[in-house]
Amino acid sequence: MPLPKNEIEKLIKDAIPDATIEIKDLMGDNNHYSATIKSKIFNDLSKIDQHKLVYKSLKGKMGNELHALSISTEGK
Repeated sequence: MPLPKNEIEKLIKDAIPDATIEIKDLMGDNNHYSATIKSKIFNDLSKIDQHKLVYKSLKGKMGNELHALSISTEGK
């Protein structure tokens, strides 16, 4: 079952409350997304650690309900 983009945004916001999030459905299938996430929490972290935080926020849904997510992160 695909994961709607509003659910992806909610999961990320729950874990990173100050995040500004832009999610695009790349294929129109609710299964392939790109996300741009901006947060102060990213300011002193490497890109790898930033992405780990985002993946952790998805609570195991990546690779299951969520097939593909391209992530772009940056500090505020």
